Amino acid sequence: MASRPFETALELSPKSRFDVIDVNRMIAAKHGGVLEGFRRVLYCSHHTTAGYLEQNVANRLRDRREGVDPFIRVFQDLFPRNAGYRHDDMQLRAELSEEERGLEPPNGDAHLTFIGAGLQSCVTYRNHPEVPVFFMDLDGVYQNRVRYRTTTVVAYDREEVVAETRAEVPVTRHAIDSVNLRDDRLSVNRQIEELLESHPMEHGRLDIFLDAQEQAAGVTVNEYETLLMRHDLAEVLRDPLRFMARQGQRMLLNPRAVPAKTLGYARYDLVRVVNGMIDALGLSDSAFEHFVARLMAFPASRRLRFKRSLSMPVSGGADGRAQLVKGRYQSPILIQWAPTPRGARTLRLRLSRFF
Repeated sequence: MASRPFETALELSPKSRFDVIDVNRMIAAKHGGVLEGFRRVLYCSHHTTAGYLEQNVANRLRDRREGVDPFIRVFQDLFPRNAGYRHDDMQLRAELSEEERGLEPPNGDAHLTFIGAGLQSCVTYRNHPEVPVFFMDLDGVYQNRVRYRTTTVVAYDREEVVAETRAEVPVTRHAIDSVNLRDDRLSVNRQIEELLESHPMEHGRLDIFLDAQEQAAGVTVNEYETLLMRHDLAEVLRDPLRFMARQGQRMLLNPRAVPAKTLGYARYDLVRVVNGMIDALGLSDSAFEHFVARLMAFPASRRLRFKRSLSMPVSGGADGRAQLVKGRYQSPILIQWAPTPRGARTLRLRLSRFF
């Protein structure tokens, strides 16, 4: 059994806009059998449109490209490319310079697919070096230019929880809201910094998860860009039929005002998306088909794979202090799709050290 964690950073080159790359194969080609003997492996993407599936989902997809492709394409059907996302209207992106507006890819669909499909920027797998672990890039090539990617991999044997605390995050009274947890004005950001300062370590992980009492909310790691979070994602949560209409699907802006037959087509589009996910996961027909028949009565949040927890790697910096490993545009984000009477959400922060 290995005595100390092993860490490596890999540079990835996607071959198409949507690409699936076996990271374990790349590690074997670069480092040989270095993963053998470790119990667990953490995989971290530094990007907001490229990440990993949780291990249990990957297993259900048979850990094969043939299983992953149809699963992801279900959500790409829900969020089609070049469909008028506010995020993609570069003239509204005040944070970009004129030069950046010309280079920035219109990738609102990739961000929404990442969030909706439940992709993770950081996952921890039980180690099976011979089994593929897929890095999924949803926006890997733009105008024939490859967008080079980075992933960090940490193999280890044991982990120990060294600190755990609670954090209160203010939210508005609006049903649909999102909060950037990296915002310096929030206490949660200061609490994370205090945890890292108080517990120096070489390798570890920070887990952020919703308290058990919290309902109608989720967390993710993505780009906190106002048009994406406050308009595109909010519209998905508020009214999925209206959202799909605006993206050019077969439905009108006000489904209540159209004949029942037309509304039936609209509902068929959504059921087709859900059925595609059922087929991709290899689920049984009987019980789940009954569930799907009732699915249209539920809000978009029940059709999307919002998560209640997220993870971020921790690494010892050059100055010896522990720090979060994250990409330039990555932010932990709290999302809610129903109001809470308290005006705040409770998160739990848990810091673990690897051995």
